[in-house]
Amino acid sequence: MRERITNEDALALLKSSDLLDLGQQADEIRKNMHASGMVTFIVDRNINYTNVCINKCRFCAFYRDPGSSDAYVLSREELFKKIEETIALGGTQILIQGGLNPDLDLDYYIDLLKSIKQRYDINIHGFSPPEVCYLADKHALSISETISRLKSAGLDSIPGGGAEILSDRVRDALSPKKIKSGRWLGVMEEAHKLGMRTTATMMFGSVETPEEVIEHLDSIRSLQDRTGGFTAFIPWTFQPGNTELADAEQQSTRTENNKHDQIRQATAVDYLRVLALSRVYLDNIKNIQASWVTQGIKMAQIALRFGANDFGSTMIEENVVKAAGVSYSISMEEIVHGIRAAGFAPAQRDTYYKLIRKF
Repeated sequence: MRERITNEDALALLKSSDLLDLGQQADEIRKNMHASGMVTFIVDRNINYTNVCINKCRFCAFYRDPGSSDAYVLSREELFKKIEETIALGGTQILIQGGLNPDLDLDYYIDLLKSIKQRYDINIHGFSPPEVCYLADKHALSISETISRLKSAGLDSIPGGGAEILSDRVRDALSPKKIKSGRWLGVMEEAHKLGMRTTATMMFGSVETPEEVIEHLDSIRSLQDRTGGFTAFIPWTFQPGNTELADAEQQSTRTENNKHDQIRQATAVDYLRVLALSRVYLDNIKNIQASWVTQGIKMAQIALRFGANDFGSTMIEENVVKAAGVSYSISMEEIVHGIRAAGFAPAQRDTYYKLIRKF
């Protein structure tokens, strides 16, 4: 049994370890946890039902204000068409997320879920913790009751969106209107108590310190110790294009007092370092996902030797990262080829990491 890494040792690895040594550590752990050499992926679609959001996060290029000329809420017809296209391509899941739209109440979400489940046999992975908290607050409900109502209507699992960095200093800098770290963790804990599985994420490369990266990982590991409800951890890098945060960085002259809020845009080396550390640190989460969406397929292939064992989603549709000016697309055939070319055996999985098909 491998001895659990401490926060102090993890910080030293993040700040000063040799990248290849760290990668080798992560790769050995991956081999022990996934001895078959199999790398999985899921066929799904990311459906953004609305782009209206009152949070106005400084790192987001996707949101629109209520009443904006390009604000939208998807019609049922548009939504159903997207789901039918997903199923036709072998999809087993839709990832459905949007903004905090003041015109949409809990009845909208319940009707949305029921209408999908009445028509389609597909897993609904949806509504990140900020959306759940917004609905709970709007209707004066507890988090548990809100999730229970969504679950009864057809919600199957919850994505890890809205985590960014689980440090309130960072959250105040990036998204002061968004829920604090404790509420994000609270949503996940309540979901796990209700028998729902969720994912955990981290967006890094903005204004966080190395210490805050470790704080984030510690929060995830500690919650997983209590509940065991996370299926996977997915780290990705902040994409600054078209965002308020990047504009502010370009237009202002930083002083000694606000130097901690300067953007430290992550490089490919930074990505591999954080990914590998995640595999070493999160000894209680089985799956670590590579992010071809932000890194591209070549870097995602390299990530498979730095601790990742999952290639994520075919993501038939993706809008949020694209709004920041980063647009990679990939077919199932390209994922299968990419996994094989990296020396692994590709397999399609479902939301819960059960194998559907080997290639």
